[in-house]
Amino acid sequence: MVQSTDRHNSKKEVKDELVEKLVHVNRVAKTVKGGRTMSFAAVVVVGDQKGRIGFGSGKAAEVPEAIVKATNEAKKNMIRIPLREGRTLHHDVAGRFGAGKVVLRTAPAGTGVIAGGPMRAVFEVLGVQDVVAKSLGSNNPYNMIKATFAALQAINSPRMVATKRGKKVGDIVSRRENTTGKEVKEEA
Repeated sequence: MVQSTDRHNSKKEVKDELVEKLVHVNRVAKTVKGGRTMSFAAVVVVGDQKGRIGFGSGKAAEVPEAIVKATNEAKKNMIRIPLREGRTLHHDVAGRFGAGKVVLRTAPAGTGVIAGGPMRAVFEVLGVQDVVAKSLGSNNPYNMIKATFAALQAINSPRMVATKRGKKVGDIVSRRENTTGKEVKEEA
């Protein structure tokens, strides 16, 4: 019995370190024979602020139930995103989903999260501290989040690039000197 209690406590610890952020709640109405039935749709983003993130949407007759459904779906669909120095992205990237288009750019330390609406919630739960993001096209929160996830999944870390090319990480990110004596960053 003691072992099962320890297992349950470890599960609670894992759940406690996840940060949940409610992005959007929408009231939707369905017209039926007797009139309209109201329900609520919620979009939630969940992350551990260390590079793992997921999103989900849920629909129910009451707002709290919709949030719980969305949170459970977000926890099921978590992915890992490589971060540079644990604070920003490795390179600039664009993402698209439907009419939603986003552009994500790396930023120097101290810049902060410059992003609007749903994208800001994604970066806060992801653990990104310095990023500049712009949403182009649709301002629908569902499409903006899906476009942001498409962009994040397109990010390649130097380790991933090195394994694809069959080289060492040091060869990919190393600096070399050119003939003038100035340091030049080698292209990845």
